[in-house]
Amino acid sequence: MAATTIKFDDKVIATNNADVYYSAFRAVKNVTIDIPPHKITAIIGSSGCGKSTFLRALNRMNDLIPGTHVNGEFLFRGINIYDPDIEPVAIRSKIGMVFQKPNPFPKSIFDNVAWGLKITGARSNINELVEEALVQAALWDEVKDHLHDSALSLSGGQQQRLCIARTISIKPDVILMDEPCSALDPIATLKVEELMRELSKEYTIIIVTHNMQQASRVSDYTAFFSMDEDRAGIMVEYDSTSKIFTAPSEQETEDYITGRFG
Repeated sequence: MAATTIKFDDKVIATNNADVYYSAFRAVKNVTIDIPPHKITAIIGSSGCGKSTFLRALNRMNDLIPGTHVNGEFLFRGINIYDPDIEPVAIRSKIGMVFQKPNPFPKSIFDNVAWGLKITGARSNINELVEEALVQAALWDEVKDHLHDSALSLSGGQQQRLCIARTISIKPDVILMDEPCSALDPIATLKVEELMRELSKEYTIIIVTHNMQQASRVSDYTAFFSMDEDRAGIMVEYDSTSKIFTAPSEQETEDYITGRFG
């Protein structure tokens, strides 16, 4: 199946015929996509169709799983991130990631945000940079008098915004978000969604979500993934979010959006 898709002249991330394998099993097959800057791109689809695998491949997080390998091109600003001379840590400093479950370190609120700054070599203005990241993450007013308290004392929603602050403290170009609100209550979810819209003015955001209402609320573009006959994840359609949710080009997309399967 050839995916219905759009192309951009200006793109931060692009893949060409991208495959991801777990040993002999192909989990993602032939995905070609352009991700434009300063927009939110949502990846939707049923469980097991390769959404998170594909997302993690965009900053080489799958390298941590033995037997994982890729084919095709995974490009960041035109550079193939899987070239042998590319260091995964360097890629992850430019393409940060926020996970499904908030994962603050068992350290203070301050040290959580300062950690990334220190390992990337920041030696001065740490206090100012931590404050800037917490302000950007819409958390500063809530924690400014408790910076040396444990991050684990925060609520789930606050912990997730702290993880976002930790990610953006080192000024990546791209933020990957894997189901960032699935463990949060509706109020905390709304705060993170509002934060995403604000952050997209400065960062490119790619979010995997099972929540189609969330995708329709926050994203500018949406990619719909499904599962091929060999159980590999494929991209069926990629277009503006408004088109995907109101007039998709593919019947399979319409069936998923309207709840006929998934």
